[in-house]
Amino acid sequence: MFDFSTNSNACGPCPEALRAVQAADATRYPDPAYTALREALGAFHRVTPGRILLAAGASEFIHRITALAAQQGAVQVAVPPHSYGDYAQAAQVRGLDVLRSGGAAAGLHWACEPSSPLGLEDPSLHGWRKGEDGEAASALRVLDCAYVPLRLDTEGGWTGAPPPYLPSACWQLWTPNKALGLTGVRAAYAIAPPDCEELVHGLTALAPSWPVGAHGVALLQAWTHATVQQWLVRSLRTLGDWKARQQALCTDLGWAVHAGSLANYFCVQPATATLQSDLAALRASGIKLRDATSFGLPGTVRLGVLASAAQDALQAAWQALPGRTIPHSIGSRETL
Repeated sequence: MFDFSTNSNACGPCPEALRAVQAADATRYPDPAYTALREALGAFHRVTPGRILLAAGASEFIHRITALAAQQGAVQVAVPPHSYGDYAQAAQVRGLDVLRSGGAAAGLHWACEPSSPLGLEDPSLHGWRKGEDGEAASALRVLDCAYVPLRLDTEGGWTGAPPPYLPSACWQLWTPNKALGLTGVRAAYAIAPPDCEELVHGLTALAPSWPVGAHGVALLQAWTHATVQQWLVRSLRTLGDWKARQQALCTDLGWAVHAGSLANYFCVQPATATLQSDLAALRASGIKLRDATSFGLPGTVRLGVLASAAQDALQAAWQALPGRTIPHSIGSRETL
């Protein structure tokens, strides 16, 4: 199976992080306060350990902070127009209205950097950095940083440390398992804005005991190591080469590529009137793409960047579908 539906780093797993996870002592509970881990993460982000809050994963934290917003009287949650479904789902199960294009009255605002599925910079970031969002400044604001370490652009790309352009006056939600190619290890952490001790206590009280197990602790500890970050930076160069090849292949297939993606994924509109049956046929042949209908983009699919062999398999499987023609430019393609 070649899985283009995931945004995991296709160069992974990171060997050092994998060894750390495999060596984790699963016979014992971690420190319930995660003292050493919070210190390491705080040093990595240059914030006090008291601002670090552990979570079982991004989805768990999304539901937890939505519950806190509801406790505080929020009735609306603002989400990006095209975004991860858990933002809206967590709001809806608590009876909160979901605003797809923002709104000053919302008690909880979500942004994702870069956005999924399109890989663009979230337009909310400018206002959050400059403090130009008026009444929204009093709301809970959360920036999902899942794909910050997987930015491939030269200006805002990952250098082995959290970039300075991220706004600090909001919650930052980090899930390194994607960047390290270990998505099966569920572990995340959030960084509270300055002077938010009461909110940290409130979110901690809503958490289950030991939200992160021994394997998650090992993953997050490894994330802070310089050698792991060096591996990640090197992998981004490879992903950039693979992405250029994959986008060119999609263009040769006659698919319209959405421009501007900064990340290790992008969206396309395949040249077909039978997308759903085509996706099912591709899956039966071992090729999995991400239908973007749930993101509000019908007729579009998101593709994570994979290696050349996976790309060639996608090309062959698409051409094998009934009624497909083979453009001449594909047959003469040279491997990048």
